[in-house]
Amino acid sequence: MSRSQVVAEHLPLLRRYARALTGNQASGDAYVAAMLEALLEDPALLDEQHGPRAGLFKIFARIWNSVSVNESADAPFEQVASERRLSNVTPLPRQVFLLLSLEGFAEEEVGFILGKSAAEVRQFADMAGREMAAEIATDVLIIEDETFIAMDLESLVKNLGHNVIGVARTHSDAVAMAGKKKPGLILADIQLADGSSGLDAVNELLKTFEVPVVFITAYPERFLTGERPEPAFLISKPFQPAMVSAVASQALFFQRNSRSRTPNAAA
Repeated sequence: MSRSQVVAEHLPLLRRYARALTGNQASGDAYVAAMLEALLEDPALLDEQHGPRAGLFKIFARIWNSVSVNESADAPFEQVASERRLSNVTPLPRQVFLLLSLEGFAEEEVGFILGKSAAEVRQFADMAGREMAAEIATDVLIIEDETFIAMDLESLVKNLGHNVIGVARTHSDAVAMAGKKKPGLILADIQLADGSSGLDAVNELLKTFEVPVVFITAYPERFLTGERPEPAFLISKPFQPAMVSAVASQALFFQRNSRSRTPNAAA
């Protein structure tokens, strides 16, 4: 397999991670593009000590953690740096937790990616866990047509301290439930069995109110191409509880920061 094929194979999940870090598709994809440009200029940057995927994440982490939030740069980084000033850069403990829980790297690999020892990785993971345990509980709407997956999500969300306002199995169910009580977080399957779309349901709901959304799909690569409007927060089936916890927490993290920056947000 050629170097370009190896890189292309791992790009979708790198986009997922980048979007989770930045809170939106545009910024995440801009950082991935910057990583690719750096790699094209200097192929020796790719350290495959722990495999090509970890090597790509290492290059990405070096760029992400080195961009000063106070510096001015050419587009797209001028826009991205501005967004980072506004959004409170995702701190290192959350980077560790996302690498462990969302991307499934081992502690040793995370240490390699971030340039930290295994002990530091464990310390950061513990810090992130305590931070997420202190998250403010919210009302969650689940859009999922598969009964057992819906039950797993409902149990998981409740164990995280949140309240489930309903489980919608179709587009119309989701709109009706959200009309009765607006959720503070939505977990949505993209493809529903009756032919309707969780993505369409969410887009309809977002026309009337703002809410963080985490999408769940068995085919994440279809929604991580960077070629069209795509989800910022995405997890794949089958999922682990820590994965849902990490991504939901990150989505709420950005929502809280956004509200705290809005004048009279508490009014």
